[in-house]
Amino acid sequence: MTEILLFHHCQGQTPGFLEFAEQWRAAGHTVHTPDLYDGATFPTLDEGVAHAESIGFDEIVRRGTTAAEALPARVVHAGLSLGALPAQSLAQTRPGALGALLLHGVVPIANFDGPWPPGVPLQMHAMADDDWADVPVMAQVAREVEGAELFRYPGAGHLFTDSSSVDHDEQAAGLLMRRTLEFLDRVG
Repeated sequence: MTEILLFHHCQGQTPGFLEFAEQWRAAGHTVHTPDLYDGATFPTLDEGVAHAESIGFDEIVRRGTTAAEALPARVVHAGLSLGALPAQSLAQTRPGALGALLLHGVVPIANFDGPWPPGVPLQMHAMADDDWADVPVMAQVAREVEGAELFRYPGAGHLFTDSSSVDHDEQAAGLLMRRTLEFLDRVG
């Protein structure tokens, strides 16, 4: 099966984030979930974002890069919201990526060195009216990356895949899980 490096969102490694990773493991995948926050978790998005800002987004990306060093190059880089930063950086800059799953967030391709690497599949997911995810940037990235998939779900909840989040949407999370498992089967 596929090996995945999955980065948590701004609230840290919440029970819902860990449960999400377990769903991929239950399907037979190997999932690494490094803790970018050294054990800290936050009850709200605002508190989590404030913590991330105090660390610095460059430092978040650096911590993600460090976590990847112990793994083979042939992994899928995945991230939820804030975790999409190190996942996208690695997918764009570390040779050998199997693919990228960017959930609830993305940044412009120009934020990292070089273009999107040819042949690295990309799948993105967000709720259509989620202001945190920056869905217009996701649409732009989808236009720039050949073969990229962008799935938009009805609603405005940000962390809809995290069962411990107030934004959790069981139906949308279930559909996202099916789509990401299909992606992982294709690239693995």
